[in-house]
Order: sequence, then C-alpha cells, then structure tokens
Amino acid sequence: MTLDTLPVLDFSRLKAGAEEAARFRDELRDAMHEVGFLYLAGHGIPQELTDSMLEVSRRFFELPEEEKLAVENVRSPQFRGYTRVGGELTDGAIDWREQIDVGVEREAVPPGPGVADYWRLEGPNLWPGALPEMRGIVSEWMERLSAVSLELLRALAVSLGAPEDTFDAAFAARAFPVLKIVRYPGESNPEPKQGVGSHRDGGVLTLLLVEPGKGGLQVEYEGQWIDAPQVPGTFVVNIGEMLELATNGYLKATLHRVISPLRGTDRISIPFFYNPALDATMPQLAVSEEFQSKARGLSVDPTNSPILETYGDNALRYRIRAHPNVVEEHHSDLVG
Repeated sequence: MTLDTLPVLDFSRLKAGAEEAARFRDELRDAMHEVGFLYLAGHGIPQELTDSMLEVSRRFFELPEEEKLAVENVRSPQFRGYTRVGGELTDGAIDWREQIDVGVEREAVPPGPGVADYWRLEGPNLWPGALPEMRGIVSEWMERLSAVSLELLRALAVSLGAPEDTFDAAFAARAFPVLKIVRYPGESNPEPKQGVGSHRDGGVLTLLLVEPGKGGLQVEYEGQWIDAPQVPGTFVVNIGEMLELATNGYLKATLHRVISPLRGTDRISIPFFYNPALDATMPQLAVSEEFQSKARGLSVDPTNSPILETYGDNALRYRIRAHPNVVEEHHSDLVG
C-alpha cells in the first residue's frame, strides 16, 4: 500500500446523525490502525483563537533573550518554561528548536516516602512577565483542545467495541495535557538538518498546529517518509505509545520527525499532547478476536525504552532523557 498524504477526517460528522457518526468512528479507527496519523477538520476551534495563539507565540520568541531566560526550564522542577536552542535531545541528538513548555496549573507535590517520583511533574507553569495575556490565551487553547481530544478518545473506544466512557476515569477528572510552543530557526542549507529527531510520542493523543503554509513534519509509512505540511483549518492528529499499548498494537504509534526550515526562515509549531492522570494506567481495548487478529504488538524501537503501564513513569523518564540540565538542578537523586 502506498500513501501520498495523510487521511483527512471531518470531526463535525460526529454531530451529523447516528449513521454519519458511526462512519466517522470507523474511519478514525482505520486511519489510526493503518497510519497512526490524520488531518482533523471541522473541529470547531474558533479561527480567532487560533490566530491569537500563533500571534502570541511569535511575540514570545521575539522577546529579548533575558526575558525568555527569566522563565527558563532549569528554574522549574516540573520541566516547564523556556528551552533555548540546543537544550533538548531526541534520539540522542540535539533538536534545533527553541520552545516553551506549559502544563496543567496545579500545586506542586513534595517528594517523600510513598510518593511516586512522577508526581514531581505536577506544579505551576512559568509565564513571561512581558506577555500577561499569554496565560489566558494558552489556557483557553488547552481547555478547548482537551475537549476535542476526549471526544476523539470516546469515538475510538466505541469504534473498538468498548463503552464510550472507557477513557473517562483516566482523563476526565485529572488529565495531564502538555503544550509545547516551538520555534524552529532555519538550519537546512539546503541539506536537511534535524529539527526534531525521529520518535514516537510517549503519551496518548497529539494535536498539532503549524503556521499556515509551513511544512517540515514527516511521517514514516511502509519504510518511506511522507511530508505532512499544515493544511488550513486542520490539526495533524496522531496517537502515542500509551494508546498503542492499550490495543496491543492494533492502533499504531508512528515514527515521525521534523526537518529544520531553510536558513533565513523559521516556523512556529504548537503540539498539544493529551495525556491521562500521572497515576493512570490505560484500559485494554480492541480485545475482540476481530481486532486482536490484526494487532501487531508493540513497536520495536531500539532508540527507546519499553513503554510502561503507568503514564507518569513514561512521562518522567522522557523528561529525564530530554532535559539533563533540569535533572542536574532538581532531580539528581533520580539518576546514576
């Protein structure tokens, strides 16, 4: 089977009557089984909010260096805040990007006896003082994308023969979404340079927005890399390793990478990662013979460790691997 572009699905079909909703669920399941990626149209996110997100993101990266470094992630035990270019690793190599990481605003959980290490990830965000409006815009963005993500998970559950509320216990009350606002400065000249190395997302569901007219994302399919440029009015949606684990590989967490733009240009990219509560384990889905006969088991990736059942264990392991500077400052007891 060959594939020239990712499938496109219209989210609004879920509200277009029972028969159309059923067809949407089946197509969603099939796309995530075959490819693991798709374009999602009809999601209902207002264009005004999308424009505000892109605009405030661009303004953040235009701040003077000292103002960005005032919220550098080394100041956050929760790995929140700004990461300068070259400050994150993927697949053991440097990612050529700068970014700010945002999570759920909660009270920090002090480490101690009987407290799982992954609770160290809960806590406050770091917000730039020069952009007081950024917090409200980003918070609304995360709330709206969380709602879309939960509906997609409910649709997937039904399509796999499970109750619609299968994911609610792990997500609805204390989900742990993470947002990255990323700027890729151009380094390809013209030979491609790594923006982000090849990887599979470690969580459950990812919704990606890129500036209009920009590309760089590539998805692996049948041994080939497929370009996945931004399609106006859509998100790129893909599943992560936790959902692959929950279906014994029936749903596919797919390798992908980002190529740095050409020198003299740059690109804003905003991936939203919808993840369960840190102490959640994923329910088992696609257990019927119909689906298990086509399940592939978990992806074998020599660059990654085996996926763990509890989400927080995976999330903490990824942060430790990606941000050694934060680990050295705040979590040296977890390594060595």
